[in-house]
Amino acid sequence: MNGNTEHGMKHIATFCGQCNCGCPELWIDPDAPDERRVVITDDFGQRIQMSLGQLSDLVDDVKNGVVDQVLVAGR
Repeated sequence: MNGNTEHGMKHIATFCGQCNCGCPELWIDPDAPDERRVVITDDFGQRIQMSLGQLSDLVDDVKNGVVDQVLVAGR
């Protein structure tokens, strides 16, 4: 975590970051309701909000290979 903040949100990670195109980012919004605390932004100005529990489920699924087929098909 780099600790940067924007609009009260705490920056956690930038995915890619090798360009200047507005890469997807992961934020925590400590002022949001629990069910919307995690914010993922994309390079099109869109955002997804979810709970920490939902993020945990997503991370577990990724670690367990649930999305591997999508990644292999997309290459």
